[in-house]
Amino acid sequence: MRVGFSSYSFHQYLGTGRMSLPEVFDWAKEAGAAHIEIAAGFASDNPMSDLSDLPNNRPLVDAIKAAQDKTGLPIAQIALPATFWTKPETADGQAPGAGGQSSSARGIEAELDRVKAHIDLCAELGVGLLRHDVSHGNHPGDDLPLFEQALPVIVEHSKTIAQYAATKGVRTSIENHGFFVQGSERVRRVIHAVDEPNFGTTLDIGNFLCLDENPVVATKNNIAYANIVHFKDFYIRQTNPGLGFFGTRGGQFLRGAIVGQGDIDIPAVAKVVKESGYDDFITIEFEGIEDALPACKAALENTRRILDEA
Repeated sequence: MRVGFSSYSFHQYLGTGRMSLPEVFDWAKEAGAAHIEIAAGFASDNPMSDLSDLPNNRPLVDAIKAAQDKTGLPIAQIALPATFWTKPETADGQAPGAGGQSSSARGIEAELDRVKAHIDLCAELGVGLLRHDVSHGNHPGDDLPLFEQALPVIVEHSKTIAQYAATKGVRTSIENHGFFVQGSERVRRVIHAVDEPNFGTTLDIGNFLCLDENPVVATKNNIAYANIVHFKDFYIRQTNPGLGFFGTRGGQFLRGAIVGQGDIDIPAVAKVVKESGYDDFITIEFEGIEDALPACKAALENTRRILDEA
């Protein structure tokens, strides 16, 4: 398996402009990573770190090409925020995670065009995978009726994107995050309803915890549909210890951890992944409060060791 990093792991540095994306390629190569995954949609004052509108940041695109040539690191995937459905009472407002797209017909068309532009960029850069979101929102109470309402809309637009991506040789996916379409069953329902051979999931082993779903069981549920697998870790607490912790759907509290140092049973998850026959990109996402560079190096070492021992 090819273990590498999501650029999001370096958000502490990229978001403040302390590192450029090409410098992340250099650092990852030196650390021994096998690939980079680009998490698009994040702004920076440094044009060489600004991923808010990557297809139109041509100096950065050219620099990424040069970084690929220099380091030999492939780009495993481009992952970007997108919103194809919002809760009806907020439909005329700002859609979360999509740069202010609304759920009006005009907003959806613009959103689809934005995702397609990133697919075009995948084709330009030789990237075979693209992850797009579909909806965000932690709706209080039983949100199942909302999900049933949203599902046909999410499926329609995800199918459109998957079919477009197929013409470019790109496989698309949704990730288990955003609370609303995060559980392993809902992800599978979207995949089956879209029913396109190039459409699957970006399986993040840690994100299931945001809905209090057991990562080992949830990974078993979804590994057969994985285009790519994210390894991350969390500290899990029953009361809020403060700095860096956020609440889950069920009232637990999580904080990002270095892979192998948190409370997820990473060896058990790794065993599930290996026994499934999956043998491709493993992307590390670090979301903790420790300094990202030593944390990422430790996460890479731990992930490789745990996979070897699984």
